[in-house]
Amino acid sequence: MKSLSLVKLDDPDELPLSAPIISSNNYRIRRVLDVVDKLRNLAKHSELSKIDKSIVGIPVLAQKLMQIQAKSIARNFPGIVEKINDKLNQNLAEFKKLPKAMASVAEAITAFMRIIGLVKESIRKILLRGEYDEYPDEKNMHCRARLVEMLNGFSDELHNCPQSDPTRNFLKNEIKHLEEAKEISLPSFLPRKAFISILKEKVNGISRIPIDFVEKLWAYIEDVLITVLMSHVKGYHQLQLSTTRAGLNLIEKTKEKSMKWVLEVLEMEMLTDYTCNPEYESEWERLMAQKDSFMSYVDKYYPINIEGFGSVDSEYARQFPHLSHQAYDLSMRMAAYWKIVLRRLVDSMALHLQLSVQKLVNQELEKEIVSDLMASTGNGFERLMEESPSVATKRVKLAGSIKKLKECKEILASIMDRITTSSSGYRQ
Repeated sequence: MKSLSLVKLDDPDELPLSAPIISSNNYRIRRVLDVVDKLRNLAKHSELSKIDKSIVGIPVLAQKLMQIQAKSIARNFPGIVEKINDKLNQNLAEFKKLPKAMASVAEAITAFMRIIGLVKESIRKILLRGEYDEYPDEKNMHCRARLVEMLNGFSDELHNCPQSDPTRNFLKNEIKHLEEAKEISLPSFLPRKAFISILKEKVNGISRIPIDFVEKLWAYIEDVLITVLMSHVKGYHQLQLSTTRAGLNLIEKTKEKSMKWVLEVLEMEMLTDYTCNPEYESEWERLMAQKDSFMSYVDKYYPINIEGFGSVDSEYARQFPHLSHQAYDLSMRMAAYWKIVLRRLVDSMALHLQLSVQKLVNQELEKEIVSDLMASTGNGFERLMEESPSVATKRVKLAGSIKKLKECKEILASIMDRITTSSSGYRQ
């Protein structure tokens, strides 16, 4: 009779698939085998050998042993099969996530156009439409909200800077410029060049704020753009390099355009004092209505409160009484107009931002990536067919693992079929 094998392992998880017995109750099988050995010895006895072997003997005990083995294996099989299925499903999921291996230029072009389409749609959702379903838990990618916060911060910084405080050194700057704007002309006319000179000083004083804001704005958009690009081209080694370069180059070009635009806006504000906003005149008239009240307190040595303007000191008005009326008028005009200037800067910045992002997504991004991809050798789409070493290694490893796991499933299914058949035969 062919002997049966007994397998004993410390760790059932390390059990080879070819093992004939899988059991945590091997001690029971050992006892049966011990009995078999004793029966072999007894079988040599002259009297006992006359007993019918269909009733007792090694075949009966062997059948019992096989039944124990079958039960033991059947009890452990579900856990083994479950582990194999879990590992197989995990490997299949990872394999499906790998970029499709491209065998032709046509496939490479198709994959490229699909990726670019996905990138553009993601950026439109994030930057233009304010949708963030692709990044629900990453607040930095909720761009519309973050851009509004940045614009609000820009506005606050402009309104809270020293140049926007009309009470600071009240009338000092106005009197200085009126002194320098004197000319041979009729009195009581407010010289426009004094107003323009003060306006230039104030605009120069805040010029760093919009310039810094443009730097900050495009640095943020650059982070968002690169994040979106990388999420769609991971696995395409050559495309990763091209899209990263293209994204950085495009942001740099767009930032330069924005910087040029900001400098032009600041220059325009310094050259011309104009607004069609009726709030300017109504605000100026409201402040001028308090002129007589202010003048009546000029000789007092305590701060004077001008409604809607703030508490001011009349020191310079006392020192230059012949210019105090013109200086007050000039200060109130500038206070009313400065509100218009700041509001115009913030509004135009928001409009410029929207237009720049629209052009970046709809007109320039795809062109920049294609240009970079084809720039070096002219065969960029052929290079897209080349997998990165890491992706190629992972593909081979996963394919081999999936093949082995499928073979294991087939072997286990075959063993279970044999066990089921044998058990049925024993019962019969």
